[in-house]
Amino acid sequence: MSSKPYLSLDKISKTYALGREKFGGPERFLQAVDQISLDVPRGETLGLVGESGCGKSSLARLIMQLERPSSGAIAFDGVDPAGLNATELKAARQRFQMIFQDPYASLNPRMRARAIIAEALVNFRKGNAEEINRRVEELAIQVGLSSFHLDRFPHELSGGQCQRIGIARAIALSPDLIVADEPVSALDVSIQAQILNLIVRLQEEMGLTLVFISHDLSVVSHVADRVAVMYLGRIVELGKTADLFGRPAHPYTRTLLTAVPRPMPSSRGKRSRISGELPSPLNPPSGCHFRTRCSFADARCAAEVPVLRVIGGAQQAACHHAEDIQATLNQDEIETDNA
Repeated sequence: MSSKPYLSLDKISKTYALGREKFGGPERFLQAVDQISLDVPRGETLGLVGESGCGKSSLARLIMQLERPSSGAIAFDGVDPAGLNATELKAARQRFQMIFQDPYASLNPRMRARAIIAEALVNFRKGNAEEINRRVEELAIQVGLSSFHLDRFPHELSGGQCQRIGIARAIALSPDLIVADEPVSALDVSIQAQILNLIVRLQEEMGLTLVFISHDLSVVSHVADRVAVMYLGRIVELGKTADLFGRPAHPYTRTLLTAVPRPMPSSRGKRSRISGELPSPLNPPSGCHFRTRCSFADARCAAEVPVLRVIGGAQQAACHHAEDIQATLNQDEIETDNA
């Protein structure tokens, strides 16, 4: 894995105008992504976790150039796609692809699996009909499908088989980067491990840079080299998977880890210590967005926005009390089975 970043986000923000709640009322705005800066080295798997509504999917759409950021810059291997014309951007899209959450909704129900996988190859003119068909057969084998599956419509296949088709479509152009947005959350539990193992194998074989989005920390611990934790549009903690799971420095990360189901008898009956409801993203708290649910919060947390800072090694946290939280951490309480 190269230390040079393939994907760079520099103070990315995305604000949506929601109009007026009532006639003559004030304009409403939603800050879905708030000043996020990240570097993802080539070949790394970055896990992106957080509650529903924290901005994970909005960030994914920005990375994929499906939407443009309100401010900030995105670069792929040093190139900002915002400076490309339509033809150049289309060519650049071969280098980054996406795996979607819902395997059925992401596939055209009127196309057979063979045509779905071949679509990108046809659009980018990657050979004649015979060469494209041969490539589709190779991709099917690579993701664990057969010719039988290729001649079926999505509704004739299982969720796991449809997701394999989506993965084959994503890797058809041999991209450098894949954004996987909750790729197993809609699948049966018995199938999730198979799809996760497939993604991990393809990442290793193809040297992919992978951004893996999930709300399930146990899933992220299986695939990610590093983990970024999001809360109300901000990155609140970032670090190597083992460090972040072993010694979380942000109270939100700590709470997420206590909520992971564990098989150890000693942990049964323990509940997350999070309190209160998720604040409205239309009117987030001042200062630290998590302060209204945090037992460590004080006046400084309300007055000053904590910046993402190094708190030891390569681990970073956006919390004024990160060192105190690590010092008082009860390892037995948040220990999870990462096997």
